[in-house]
Amino acid sequence: MTFHNSFLAVAATLLAGPALAQTDMPFALDWKFEGPAAPYFHALDAGYFADQGLTVTISEGAGSLDAIPKVATGAFPVGFADINSLMRFLDQNPGAPVTAVMMIYDKPPFAVVGRKSLGIETPADLEGKVLGAPPPDGAWAQFPIFATETGLDMDAITVEPVGFPTREPMLAEGNVAAITGFSFSSVLNLTRLGVAEDDITTLLMADHGVDLYGNAVIVNTDFAAENPEAVTGFLTAIAMGWKDAIATPDAAIAALMERNPAADAALETQRLQMAIDANVLTDYVAENGIGGIDDARMASAIEQTKSVYEFVNAPDAALYFDPGYLPASDARMLN
Repeated sequence: MTFHNSFLAVAATLLAGPALAQTDMPFALDWKFEGPAAPYFHALDAGYFADQGLTVTISEGAGSLDAIPKVATGAFPVGFADINSLMRFLDQNPGAPVTAVMMIYDKPPFAVVGRKSLGIETPADLEGKVLGAPPPDGAWAQFPIFATETGLDMDAITVEPVGFPTREPMLAEGNVAAITGFSFSSVLNLTRLGVAEDDITTLLMADHGVDLYGNAVIVNTDFAAENPEAVTGFLTAIAMGWKDAIATPDAAIAALMERNPAADAALETQRLQMAIDANVLTDYVAENGIGGIDDARMASAIEQTKSVYEFVNAPDAALYFDPGYLPASDARMLN
């Protein structure tokens, strides 16, 4: 009798196996485990990915270009990256199996951050000064558009290539007058280094004529074609994570702190709130939900990119963003 019961238990487990199968979807972030990554960890801990039949692990990145080759090569099925850098990657690697499927930073955090005490208050103040810029930085990649829109003479600016870890310390020490970076990262890193908030000037490129979008969830298109429901499920969980993070940021930060216990919870809460207020919950997103794009604005963004980047192939918005995997708009409303 015992053998019979054991056999039935094993048989039941085997029969149930396929129904319980989870799809592995490792997710490559653009950056470290900081405040703006908290919604993804919250979605993980709240079971939103598991509810969609997904097993998700989240890996940190080394800059807003970092996830693109990871996803294009299939090392990761999904990632988080700057859509403008994706445009250039696809132009230089035509046919690469990667595209954006969900816009997260409707208003990009690309910024020039300087210090008033070093003479930086307006874009024009950058002329004659030293600008620290990490070569792989998404904000630096868009700086020529910012310069064009604000009438800056780039030849009058001394650009100092710097590493990500030394960027804010160099500005804090006065070795450069300004840096390029993501607003929520650089500003809070400077305050943590002891720079007074009223000494910091944040020039958000989107406030100075730059129409570009920011970071988006990207997918390997071969994976997406074979697993469309998994991709839509993943995006559904992402939207739920952001909605919760907006309503209860402390819960999202708690999930982040589990992965990065050395972080300063108050600082990361502030960083997350800055990203929500300036980059994620825009008027467009409040009305339409997170994830989509406006075709006219995307066309303008491509034109701006053409002004500073020479496309080898004719740019095509359909190559850079595919809305076909997005859940229905009511599942993407954040407020």
